[in-house]
Amino acid sequence: MTKIVNHWIGGRTAEGASGTFGPVTDPATGAVTTKVAFASADEVDAAVAAAKEAFLTWGQSSLAQRTSILFKFRALLDAHRDEIAELITAEHGKVHSDALGEVARGLEIVDLACGINVQLKGELSTQVAHRVDVAAIRQPLGVVAGITPFNFPAMVPMWMFPLAIATGNTFVLKPSEKDPSASIRIAELLAEAGLPDGVFNVVHGDKVAVDRLLEHPDVKAVSFVGSTPIARYIHTTASAHGKRVQALGGAKNHMLVLPDADLDAAADAAVSAAYGSAGERCMAISAVVAVGAIGDVLVDKIRERAEKIKIGPGNDPTSEMGPLITKVHRDKVASYVEGAAAEGCEVVLDGTGYTVDGFEDGHWIGISLLDKVPTSAKAYQDEIFGPVLCVLRAETYEEGIALINASPFGNGTAIFTRDGGAARRFQLEVEAGMVGVNVPIPVPVGYHSFGGWKDSLFGDHHIYGNDGTHFYTRGKVVTTRWPDPADAPAGVDLGFPRNH
Repeated sequence: MTKIVNHWIGGRTAEGASGTFGPVTDPATGAVTTKVAFASADEVDAAVAAAKEAFLTWGQSSLAQRTSILFKFRALLDAHRDEIAELITAEHGKVHSDALGEVARGLEIVDLACGINVQLKGELSTQVAHRVDVAAIRQPLGVVAGITPFNFPAMVPMWMFPLAIATGNTFVLKPSEKDPSASIRIAELLAEAGLPDGVFNVVHGDKVAVDRLLEHPDVKAVSFVGSTPIARYIHTTASAHGKRVQALGGAKNHMLVLPDADLDAAADAAVSAAYGSAGERCMAISAVVAVGAIGDVLVDKIRERAEKIKIGPGNDPTSEMGPLITKVHRDKVASYVEGAAAEGCEVVLDGTGYTVDGFEDGHWIGISLLDKVPTSAKAYQDEIFGPVLCVLRAETYEEGIALINASPFGNGTAIFTRDGGAARRFQLEVEAGMVGVNVPIPVPVGYHSFGGWKDSLFGDHHIYGNDGTHFYTRGKVVTTRWPDPADAPAGVDLGFPRNH
């Protein structure tokens, strides 16, 4: 019998009532294993109403109550990390170790939320005028929403909801319909931890559900991670409806390799960052810029390593890379490699014909490596979101950084060099929100914020860290003057000792 994934509204399972369902496939076999209910506008309204009702008490709850629940949730999440990783592998396809890593990175933000009392400390200035004090405080917004992608079905929601609920908001999550089960298991664990009904809700669906969240008058803020075209749409639409928005878009992350770099370390890093999670991550290195005469040697080293990657089902402990999420996405990724030679690329490795014995219907694609890629090639211009690495050539550092800065994306970037001066110059001159120095995937730890520049971010706030706390709260300044008890009218005794 096919599994059905329903919504989670008001602290319990809510069976889909729209009559519309979407298929969820096992990427390793291509078989439909699950049906996910798609929410109607009315079902989204029900989730928002539950969140709004819960906010009446949750928004007034103590920090001690909120963090106590989050500590319990963290313990449950830690205890069930293998189970959640298995759900991710079954629906996304990534290997189990990668799925475990995703849960671990999500736990970092739960850790941050558990200590939210430090982040929410206000400010006080006394005696700014005679008997006048000024205090600055931060308060929750109300109902907030998160719309998350398929590539990290546990981690990206945890970039959002722990801070949102820790700061006193209630939350409606619209996860990817391609791998929805992890979000429901997380909802169950939150309930087991004691989170009051309605504080966290999950609605599945497509554009109908998304658009209703964007226009709903009771949703005060929207967080999004996904492709640039959708991020732009989310930002434009939600902003037009008066909402606060953080919309993280796509990427074309470059790794600049200078002639003095350790080429073995650079090749290791390029392979890990380009092909890990089958390239389905917004922080993947998809373009290596080789400076000077090192290009041929670097490409040979990358090819040698890439050819050894073991591709297979995510639940096979020997697999290092799994399949892509859907057949449609697999075919789109393949199209960039198939058309690369005609656009002037040198195809070093072509993975488009790859398959796995016994799993011929899976969404397989092998490792692809393109060299001497012109900036006009589609494989360079677009975010491929698959295991395709482009290598570009530059004669000088200046040419290399000009190439990187000309990209419309500005999510993450990296430089590999032994020269501290060059690295310092790069981190100041490069136009990207996250920079790695001999670190290929510079995803910040939880207490620093994640976010890009240019077409990789729409909105003023990065996600999690201090930016996340500020995004989910609004500031209020209170100016007070109290009369001195010594000035009380005669005959009124406020209990002040007479000898002071």
